[in-house]
Amino acid sequence: MMLTNLKQLMFSLKMKRKKRERNNILLHGSNDICVELNRILWRKRHRIFSLVSFVSGCLILLLFAVSVFSPPPAANLLFLPPHYLARKEIAAVESNAVFQVPTIGGDLDRGLWSTSRSKVYYGCSNASNKFQTADMKTYPNRYLLISTSGGLNQQRTGIVDSVVAAYILNATLVVPRLDQRSYWKDASGFAEIFNVDRFISSLSRDVKIIKELPLKEGKPWIPRRMAVPRKCNERCYQTRVLPVLTKKQAIELRKFDYRLSNRLETDLQKLRCRVNYHALTFTDPILEMGKLLVERMRMKAKHFIALHLRFEPDMLAFTGCYYGGGDKERRELGKIRRRWKALHASNPEKMRRQGRCPLTPEEIGLMLRALGFGSDVHIYVASGEIYGGEETLAPLKALFPNFHSKETIATEAELAPFSSFSSRMAALDYIVCDESDVFVSNNNGNMVRMIAGRRRYFGHKPTIRPNAKKLYKLFMARNNMTWEEFATKVQAFQVGFMGAPKELKPGRGEFHENPTSCICETKGTETIQKETQEEDHENDNNGRDTAEVNDEQDPIEEDLDWIEDDYSDNIKDLPDTDSNVLTKQEQPEVEELFSD
Repeated sequence: MMLTNLKQLMFSLKMKRKKRERNNILLHGSNDICVELNRILWRKRHRIFSLVSFVSGCLILLLFAVSVFSPPPAANLLFLPPHYLARKEIAAVESNAVFQVPTIGGDLDRGLWSTSRSKVYYGCSNASNKFQTADMKTYPNRYLLISTSGGLNQQRTGIVDSVVAAYILNATLVVPRLDQRSYWKDASGFAEIFNVDRFISSLSRDVKIIKELPLKEGKPWIPRRMAVPRKCNERCYQTRVLPVLTKKQAIELRKFDYRLSNRLETDLQKLRCRVNYHALTFTDPILEMGKLLVERMRMKAKHFIALHLRFEPDMLAFTGCYYGGGDKERRELGKIRRRWKALHASNPEKMRRQGRCPLTPEEIGLMLRALGFGSDVHIYVASGEIYGGEETLAPLKALFPNFHSKETIATEAELAPFSSFSSRMAALDYIVCDESDVFVSNNNGNMVRMIAGRRRYFGHKPTIRPNAKKLYKLFMARNNMTWEEFATKVQAFQVGFMGAPKELKPGRGEFHENPTSCICETKGTETIQKETQEEDHENDNNGRDTAEVNDEQDPIEEDLDWIEDDYSDNIKDLPDTDSNVLTKQEQPEVEELFSD
């Protein structure tokens, strides 16, 4: 029994020992497995860490490259017009208002290349049944001669008005004598610029016109020379001029420009239009060269702008305007200004506030871009010497790289017959400006007024006159606003200055600029009436809104040009005598300098 128990005890101990050894083997195996698992996990963690580090490094390099080579967020707006931007984007930029000019314009389909309602209006200048013809009213041995003054377009006003003056006086008109001694120094005669035969024949029913004054008793006839006041009306001619003409039979009215009132009876106004828009044409060589220039512009683009840019040193000196050129500008222009002793002391700030300073080339470019014309638009520039040269023109050329002139689109040989004569060169510019899709100016001189009136008569083609009085303040403050704000205000200020029908009240401005007596409205077409009813209402509202602006902007009757302001103030109405002596106040250069 005892032995049996001992065996069982030994067997039990043996089993426990085997069990312990088995557990030790299992524990050792588990430790080996754990160690191996740890090694595997460490390798995977190392690979993941390496991958993450690589990806992070790549992202850092990518972000660095983007920050270095990409433009700042606001710069991207340079290439988008304001109306393409989302409101949220605009709001984000407005927090740091920056004046950034877009390279493209707006929607040109909204009518910038044409004038709304132009098809409703047309030029009409036929005489009424009450208008007496030349053969019924012309007195024998009554001859009127006139001598014009100034540049081509100022002379044109004198030629037009001389026909009406001859009609009022029942006289035969001798072909006008052009000014050959003025600032412009052009020796061309009437027949070298205008088609004299057409001029005579086209007006044969209205006024008798001859080329030369006939002999008197076999001797040259010396006419009595005299002057008439500016804006002389029909009664003025009958009381001041007619008695002298009746007595002397031949008189010459000197310095004949703007010597006829804007306010005449309708038939006399229509006679003005027949002369200006039908009878007075350029010679064939000038017309052919002008047509060639227009064709070459059409080859470059379907539509083009013609810009009459006056920024000559003499003109800037006379106006007394200042454009930020510092002492150099003041010294240079001041020296030129001292040539005119009768000029009052200049007040540049006042002139600018009153809108009497021509816009700079850059300001014209900004105005056009704000109105919707992009950098792809082609511009023909009619200008003389630009103060500051290429440096002054650079901002305009940057805005509109397609920049042309007669010198760039024609060869020197083609221009040779005209280049020595300022009036003939001006006539070429006149033709291109008249035929352009849009005509723009930075001034309100004679050429601008003559072309504006012609474009109204022949279909109200877009003619943009800067509202300089309003734009001045806007240009001064442009760096404190966004482009969208600037463009919106420009478009608002230019309402009433774009060449649309009924922009100007009848009788406002020069008749040559606003020939309302010669503009008729199509009637009897129900479709047109319906189409324009709403536009007429809108135009009436705009007219009321802009009437005050136009009244402020348009020069008063006596303010014929920058030059005329001084001239009118200093020249007294001369008596009806034959005095050939210029008074001290009559300085030829002053009256002619800006008479383009």
